[in-house]
Amino acid sequence: MASLLVPVLYVGIVVSSLLVFSHFYRKRNAGKVYDPYFPSHPERDVYISLLQQTDPPAHEALLKAALLRRAMTDVSRVVKIREDKPALQNLLQKGSIGDDLWNSLLQAEKELEAEIMEVVAEANTFVEGWGTLIFQTAGETLANEKMRSIYDNTARARATKEQKYGKLGKTVELPASQPMMIPGPPPPGSPAAAMLAAVQSQAQAKAQGRPTSPAPTSTPAKPLGGLTPPGSGRPESVASSDGEGDPQTQRPPPKSPKKNKRRK
Repeated sequence: MASLLVPVLYVGIVVSSLLVFSHFYRKRNAGKVYDPYFPSHPERDVYISLLQQTDPPAHEALLKAALLRRAMTDVSRVVKIREDKPALQNLLQKGSIGDDLWNSLLQAEKELEAEIMEVVAEANTFVEGWGTLIFQTAGETLANEKMRSIYDNTARARATKEQKYGKLGKTVELPASQPMMIPGPPPPGSPAAAMLAAVQSQAQAKAQGRPTSPAPTSTPAKPLGGLTPPGSGRPESVASSDGEGDPQTQRPPPKSPKKNKRRK
């Protein structure tokens, strides 16, 4: 009986000590203030100051612009938390960072959720339903500003790289345009000269109203296999139509029955 009481007492003491330690540890961390993960929020402060201005009151368009700028800052912070959270979690599991940085990230995430809800409520006070579209508009505006900053800094980045590497871009020189060559008249006695003279004579005859000479007709091609193609213009005689004039169409006369009997 005494052998069973010793391990039971040992387990009870260990469990109770762990519970007491966790209670005091949580109580200590609950009252501890962590360093902010993000710096101050100047866009939120500007919007609140414009909203509280009464003499003279801020214009509605100015308030909308300030609220949109506040939403743009919130979108950039959401993107940063999504990028940093997996990396910090891996480092925390490996023991490379302490719990303070991780708890600071979690605290910033909770504050950002409350900030987003507040921005949505403020947007709905201006236009009903704008709270569902304000963050989409803020994301598009951020992408536009990023592209514009890259375009504006192109010349500066090129000058910096030229100073660093000392290399200039190659300039491509286009060849000068050559004048178009006009061919001269063909030499006399050549076929091209004869053709040109015939064309000029026909043009002059047309201009003067004279009839032009017909073009020479080509000689008919030879019939294939001794047969004349149909419609070739060859006159057919009556004898050829009866089969007497054409040797190919002539047939030998039939033999008399008497000669056939004698041969038999």
